[in-house]
Amino acid sequence: MLRRHRHAARLTLEQLAEASGVSARTLSDMERGRSKGPQHRTVTALAQALTLGDSDREELIELAREGRLRVHWTPPADLCELPRSVDDFTGRAAELAWTKEFVRAGASPGVAGVGVISGSAGLGKTTFAVRAAHVLRPRFPDGVFFLDLFGMSQRPLAAADALLLLLRALGVADQRIPHDTPGRASMYRSLLWDRRVLVVLDNAASEEQVRPLLPGGGEGRALVTSRRLLAGLEGVRRLRLGPLPQREAVELLTGILGDRSAPDGGSTLIELTRPCGGLPLALRIVGNRLVSRPGWSAADFVIRLADEERRLDQLRAGDLEVAVAFGLSYEQLADSARRVFRRLALVPGWDFDAALAAVLGESSIGDAWDALDELVDLGLLQDSTSGRYRFHDLVRLFARDRLQEEDTAAERDAITVTMTSWLLRTATTAGRWFEPAYGRPDRPEADPAGLSSLEDAEHWLRVNAENWLGALRYAASSGDDSLVLDCAESMHWFSDRWMHGPHWREVFTLGAEAAAALGDLAQQATQLNYLAWVHSVPPDNPDAILRYAAEALDLATRSGARTQIAWAYEYAGRALAPLRRFDEAVVSISRAAEMFKADGDADAYCQCLQNLACCFRDDGRIEEALERFREACDLASDEGSGMTPSIATLSRPHTLVRIGECLRLLGRGDEAIAALTEGISLMERLQLSHAMYAGALESLAAVFADHDRVEESRTAYARAAEVFEAIGDTEASHRCRDLAAAAR
Repeated sequence: MLRRHRHAARLTLEQLAEASGVSARTLSDMERGRSKGPQHRTVTALAQALTLGDSDREELIELAREGRLRVHWTPPADLCELPRSVDDFTGRAAELAWTKEFVRAGASPGVAGVGVISGSAGLGKTTFAVRAAHVLRPRFPDGVFFLDLFGMSQRPLAAADALLLLLRALGVADQRIPHDTPGRASMYRSLLWDRRVLVVLDNAASEEQVRPLLPGGGEGRALVTSRRLLAGLEGVRRLRLGPLPQREAVELLTGILGDRSAPDGGSTLIELTRPCGGLPLALRIVGNRLVSRPGWSAADFVIRLADEERRLDQLRAGDLEVAVAFGLSYEQLADSARRVFRRLALVPGWDFDAALAAVLGESSIGDAWDALDELVDLGLLQDSTSGRYRFHDLVRLFARDRLQEEDTAAERDAITVTMTSWLLRTATTAGRWFEPAYGRPDRPEADPAGLSSLEDAEHWLRVNAENWLGALRYAASSGDDSLVLDCAESMHWFSDRWMHGPHWREVFTLGAEAAAALGDLAQQATQLNYLAWVHSVPPDNPDAILRYAAEALDLATRSGARTQIAWAYEYAGRALAPLRRFDEAVVSISRAAEMFKADGDADAYCQCLQNLACCFRDDGRIEEALERFREACDLASDEGSGMTPSIATLSRPHTLVRIGECLRLLGRGDEAIAALTEGISLMERLQLSHAMYAGALESLAAVFADHDRVEESRTAYARAAEVFEAIGDTEASHRCRDLAAAAR
């Protein structure tokens, strides 16, 4: 057909090559029948260069597609002979054990003799099923049969045709085989009833296709493989294949490479397996390419695979190609699901939910659920019990390629802007739940994610952190400074609840840059003060705090932002104390405290009291420290103090813990234990798991040790070690573990 259209257009091979961008050699291979299944992009380029009409264009594309299918499926032999098992099959020990248990359990009354093996493209379902069938062959003296159902083809094998092949394999003469599907299915089930036969039904398309092919009981067994979940099949045992663990991935690659593997002890092989994401097909391709090209080194191939833009192009060897395997699943999708699939490649983080999928698909939540279900069913997405979804790394690259191929640059940019705006508006709204001036939005339209509580807002911000942070980066790079600044500003109060979050430095840096671009000196000072706070979170960096506080003080003074002037003094004092410049620290914090008290800011004043107390404590002035901590605790406990209730709730356990530490230093052990216990109890009730909580547990353990309460001391140290480890303070964690072990 290609030759006919070229001749009709009066073009030589070279002229068509120049017009289409397809090489003359590729064109020659297609016209001579050597290339029967060219890629979709190649065929569409040729159709455009030949200026074909719609019907001719679709016919050419369909012929190429059928050619690709013929490349990947070989018609089954009449006797349904089981294919050979690959010699270097590796891993899947637990899964193989499952098949053995499936065969044994199938002999029990009421237990189905059908096992369904599902999983996404490239996970080696067929290879695994064939291996299992070979292992199980001794248990089935009456035969082991294999039938490819062509489930990913446009023309899956009809149940009637499949039954014809299976009945022939079971020794039934053609003249005895019924002509109708129910008759054939009945004969098939009766033959399997008293024969120890295993039938592997590979690549099933649907429940409707496979139901007539299942044994109805008795001695016969069936293993069904499918990319789809086949959730409609009842009374079957199920096995979901996943990617290989890295150890098994390295073993598989080592087995394929043989003598060429691991001159460096295996580190290069580990690097080779990582881009493959545990996908056996990808590992097979990598191994085969290296084995077939003796001049290539594994290290060079690692470099090739490191380029994400070309990774899928590298994962092809002969008729094995990762992108084609994914493409066969993609072509099964409805148009709406294809659109969602492609656009999900734009998500900045590693996972997402149905709400974000609806934004990208420009659809309702219900339609988004349907699309996501279809993608999970075909193995193109992985889901979890938390209602979130994620790509396999290679599937994400395939989705990105489809997006580049099928959506225009303008369409991609538009939906990226839509997604970015939605993520940042949602993040900003969620962040403001924690700010006293905002709280819950008054209007439903102001909350795009429909958050209904403080807990919802916190959960959304935490699980979507990589997504809204990625959106913040995109908005910053696009010069959308107002959106960036609004989002960064909204995170201030929430950041106190997640102070060890790794991204606050970047968030407030982007906020400061956005404020500078907008020429807003007061907001720039605010964001710089937030950065000073970030560097005060343990392990703190006093020099960085002083630097940011000085910049904030200058900008705040120039703009007349009194509140930010006070905060700059407060942060500077907080940094001076660890440098043992206590007199300067007290002066700076006292100045901030006076300003906050004069302005009626009880929240900030309470914080200044606590920081003053810390200065006195660290300078050895314990009685003065205890007095300030108690003043702060009384302020937080007084409902008429003017403090924001949520801040008072957080401040009270902090001050109680500090009071307990001071009392211990003063030798008042029983009072110290009481204060620390009360503070820790409040922290646990608030589910605070950060440095203050860990430090409180360590302080309580020390007081117990002082009073020879050994078991209580050991328990508190062990719990402190766990919390320190959870927040990444390994040094403190090891210290507490050693103290717990030493408690006798």
